This record gives sequence, structure tokens and C-alpha cells, in this order.
Amino acid sequence: MSSTARLAWLPIRLAFVGISVTLGVVACGSVAVQPMPTATSDGPLVEQLTGEVSDARAMKHLQALQKIADEHGGNRAAGTPGFDASVDYVVGVLRGAGFKASTPTFEASGDDDEDPSVPQRNVIAQTRTGDADHVVMIGAHLDSVEDGPGIVDNGSGVASLLEIATQLGADPSVQNTVRFAFFGDEENGAVGSNGYLEGLSANDRKKIKLYLNVDMVASPNGGYFVQGGKPGSWWRRLGWGSDPETVGPAGSATIGRVLADQLSKTGVTTPEIIEFVGDDESPFIEAGIPVGGAESGDEEEKTTQQAKAWGGQAGKPYDPCYHEACDRVDNVNRDLLNHYLRALAGALAHFATSTAELR
Repeated sequence: MSSTARLAWLPIRLAFVGISVTLGVVACGSVAVQPMPTATSDGPLVEQLTGEVSDARAMKHLQALQKIADEHGGNRAAGTPGFDASVDYVVGVLRGAGFKASTPTFEASGDDDEDPSVPQRNVIAQTRTGDADHVVMIGAHLDSVEDGPGIVDNGSGVASLLEIATQLGADPSVQNTVRFAFFGDEENGAVGSNGYLEGLSANDRKKIKLYLNVDMVASPNGGYFVQGGKPGSWWRRLGWGSDPETVGPAGSATIGRVLADQLSKTGVTTPEIIEFVGDDESPFIEAGIPVGGAESGDEEEKTTQQAKAWGGQAGKPYDPCYHEACDRVDNVNRDLLNHYLRALAGALAHFATSTAELR
């Protein structure tokens, strides 16, 4: 997660599908809350994938990324040998799982405006099955900051995607094509995800049904945060309108509801829905693509209410090692990783087998 991403909210609670979800907002006010629509029942692939993914295997990927950082100056930052080794590792895992992984390049600026642009790589892989005109996409940034190995930020997202991809396989029984993306140079402003979308034709961008961003899902004192849209007409009653940069394009609320529902089914109490803050989902928002997001918190402090709901220490940062050298494997909250891993697998399987149109 880039250093510009920050969380700010006042909890407002509402119930749907028998659970309580908290909506993260940025202003005070009281309002009569309308219940959210009921989420679609889980299909066979949802149950299968959520049951098969394993945080133990995800941890092996995190250990591999840690080893890469240790062997390359302590980080995996964009434009460094550590990042290149991370790309090679991800490609190897995906190809070993039967995917045809590609590494499309994008141009990243140098250290200052006078330096020439430098080609860097994203990693893209997708299933061979499903309607290629309807793509369900999930992504995580692969780079770390220069100051540390980036195991929570964002090795946790990378490891989650690799485990889901491995268990899903390249030829699942799905309605829609599933695409996995591992973006470079997010820490300098979502450069890789911007480069990826800019490299697609207008027709190929229209084929992307939705994008789900995964950025930090194992913070040691973390919370359960979901991003995804304007929950309903009551939002407008607060006088805020519907700024797509913070709530996402039409259809984003559905993604957020499904992910929150899947988190609750893993046993999470009151996941919080928060606004988008400018990570790799940003270019998708600009392209009008419905987006959702998962994150567990950075340097902001956990509230007393959140500590009561989720455990952990109130008044302490979600991740005291955010963008620091101590963001290593021993910084990972494995219980939180397990909940997010299963919820992300469930949400992805839900949309992969859905015929509903989000836009």
C-alpha cells in the first residue's frame, strides 16, 4: 500500500444476511439506515475453494518472498533485483499450477523527471475456461518499499492470490474467465496497474466485469476492512453524493457486500466497509470498472470498538512495521490472513460463477 493510503471513519452499523457490517465514513451524522440486500447463496465452487485454500501454504509463499528480500539488499522494491526475483517466483508458481503466465511491461519514470523511463513488469495469468468476454479480475501489488521486505505490505496479498490460483487451477468450471494480476510499482503511485490498463484496448477494458484489489491482509494488530461502493440511497441523505474515487463505479457496492458476507462466514464479527484511498483500484475506477478491495490496516490506530470486535490492542497501530524493515514474516497475523484468504477465495468463486451483470 502506498503511503498516501489512509483510513478514517466513524462506524455506522447495519444488518444484512444475519450479520452486522460497519460502514466506514468520514463525517458525523445520524440517519435511518436501510437494510442491505441479501447476498446470493453460495454455489459449489464457493464451498470448494474456501475449503481448499490453506494459510499454511500461503505462509510458504511469504517465506519465499522473505528469502528473496534477504538475498537482495533487504527489499523487493520496483526496479531492483529483489523485485525481478519476485516476478520470477510468481511466474514459476503460476506456471507450476498450469497457468500460462505473462509479464507485460510498462514504463516507469526514473528517480527524477530528467531520468529516462524504465521498463518494468507486471505478471498476468488467467483461466482457460469461462467466457473471455466477461473477466473477473483480482490483483495485488508485488513490490515493496525500499526500506523493507514488504511481507505484510504486500506479500500477504501476493501469497493469498497465489494460493487461490493454485487451488482454483487453470481449467475450473466457471461462468467467467478469472484473471490474476500482480502489479509492479504500486508504492510509487499505482504505476503498474495504470500501465496495465493503458496497454489494453477499449474493447478489452470493457471485458473486465470487475476488479478486486488485495493490499495488506495480515496486519499484526489488524482489522477487517472491505472497500466497495455506496451501500444505498441513505448515503446521499448524508449529503455526500457518490464520488466514484471513494465509493467506486456502479456495481462496486455489490462486490463489497459479497466480500463482507464471505468474511462473516469465516467467523469475523462486523467487518467494516471503508472508502477507497487510491491504491491499484484507482485506474479501474477511472475506467468505470466496478471495484472492491480488502485491507487490514496500516499505521493508523485501532479503536476501542474495533478491539472489542476483533481482538488486538486499542490505541495501537494496525501495523507498527508498515513500510519499515521489520515488515518480515514474523510480522504476519496468521489468523487474520486465514480469514481473508478464505473470504477472498469465496468472493472470487462467487463472481466467477455468477451470471449477474454489475454494469
